[in-house]
This record gives sequence, structure tokens and C-alpha cells, in this order.
Amino acid sequence: MQPFTVHQGIVAPLDRQNVDTDAIIPKQFLKSIKRTGFGQNLFDEWRYLDHGEPDTDGSSRPVNPDFVLNQARYQGASILLAQRNFGCGSSREHAPWALVQYGFRALIAPSFADIFYNNSFKNGLLPIVLSEFEVARLFDEVHAFIGYQLTVDLAEQVVVAPDGRRMGFEVEPLRKRCLLNGLDDIDLTLAQADRIRAFEAERLATQPWLANTIV
Repeated sequence: MQPFTVHQGIVAPLDRQNVDTDAIIPKQFLKSIKRTGFGQNLFDEWRYLDHGEPDTDGSSRPVNPDFVLNQARYQGASILLAQRNFGCGSSREHAPWALVQYGFRALIAPSFADIFYNNSFKNGLLPIVLSEFEVARLFDEVHAFIGYQLTVDLAEQVVVAPDGRRMGFEVEPLRKRCLLNGLDDIDLTLAQADRIRAFEAERLATQPWLANTIV
């Protein structure tokens, strides 16, 4: 997992409440057995004018010119600004996969659905909760200035606006450590490999019958 320390990027505003995971990555794309390639289908039903299916070449599909991610001023955006209850609906982990594979590193909203919030951290995506007042001000500024960028400093737990304004956010210490060091759940487990081997050796010594294979 790619570490997250300090990130500066263009902000794309998605001014919708209650964006569910089926809107983030529609259900038909969950048929794929791969864990990659979801970025081109992020917000598929909003980005394109036709119906998308897995393994379809997005370059030849008609795009919706009114959707924010198709507008020239937001090309290359890596921070998504959203409204309350972002990521509600089903628990599909494909939603943060699609956001990360599209190029987003951080999300900012007044609130997130709990399961989506947890899945984001597990996949290297930083969800940031700011007050509704702060989010509303950011929407105004993003709309007003082309190329509007924010800087996210995870170590300091602040979002820094172009005018120097600093907006603090909360993050649990373990999640923060994992993102700063690029550690996923498997990495955390492997970090305890010596203790796991010691436990297994001790258990085998005291309960040798556990080594027997049942045929």
C-alpha cells in the first residue's frame, strides 16, 4: 500500500449528499475477479451516457460533459470534496478501490458511512471529516478558482488551503500509523511473524497431538 504523508492536489467537487457505493462503482463491475481496473468505471453511470460493462474500453464511450470529473478544470484531481454520508449503501470494497485507481488520495466530507470509512483506510485512501461550514466554504472556493489545490498533512492532521488556512481533522492513531507507513492488514500481521512462530512452536511442544493429520 502506498504510504500517505503529505499530499497536495487539485480538488474535484462532488456536490451531492448520500452518494452510495453503487454510484461509486455500479454493481455490474463487481463481477470482475480482478482487483484492478476499476478506476475507469468510477461513477460510471454519471460519467458516461451509455451503460457500462466490465472490460469495456472507456476511451470509446460517450461521456457526460456535465459531470464534474469530465470537466477540463478538474482533470488530474486527486482530492475529492463531497457532501454528508458519502459512501453509504452496500459494503463493497470495490468503492475505495475505484477511487484509488482513478487517482484520488484523499476524500473530504462532513461525514462518511462507517463501513466505507473503514475500507478507505485499509486501501490507502484518507477520508477526512470536516465541519459542514468548512466543507461549504471549500465548495465555494473550488468553484471560484480554477486549479484550486489543497495540501493534506497526515502527520500534522491538517488540511491547508491556498490562503494558509489550516483545518484540523481527527484520525485514530493506528490508522494514522498504517497510512504513514503504507501498512495494510496483512503487513500488520506479518510484523508479528516472530511472535506467531514462537506461539506455534510453544503450542506444538505442549500439545503435540495438534500436529497429527486427520485422514
